[in-house]
Amino acid sequence: MAIMALTDMKAALGAYGRILGLDLGSKTIGLALSDVMRTIATPYDTIRRAKFTADANALLAIVDKEVVQGLVIGLPVSMDGSEGPRCQSTRQFAANLLEKRDLPISFWDERLSTVAVERMLVDDVDMTRRRRGEVVDKLAAAYILQGALDAV
Repeated sequence: MAIMALTDMKAALGAYGRILGLDLGSKTIGLALSDVMRTIATPYDTIRRAKFTADANALLAIVDKEVVQGLVIGLPVSMDGSEGPRCQSTRQFAANLLEKRDLPISFWDERLSTVAVERMLVDDVDMTRRRRGEVVDKLAAAYILQGALDAV
């Protein structure tokens, strides 16, 4: 497989199977998992970043355990729509991951996903700062994945 548009991923994967959503941060990777019908994204876990090989091995272990068929990775596009160094880093992460495992990968514009999740946690849930830090990455991944699922 390769990096592809969401509509192409849907066609390549067929109607059923889980998709793993990723919110790549500098310190953590937030993870969310879709149901097999690909209608609901659920926060899954957070991986503490290390070197790429360790990160990739942890991700691929989850891919195997949960029988994941494809990945949606949040692309940190700037507010003006341009792609900066963080986008390059995200694209390189995906390319390096493809060298380890041939999986369909799509990107989803993640602008303001973390901000939206943090606002919800403060305004609606009234969660403490410490607790927010523990869950915000996987919730942002769910926000990204849900947006992608809703779009196709």
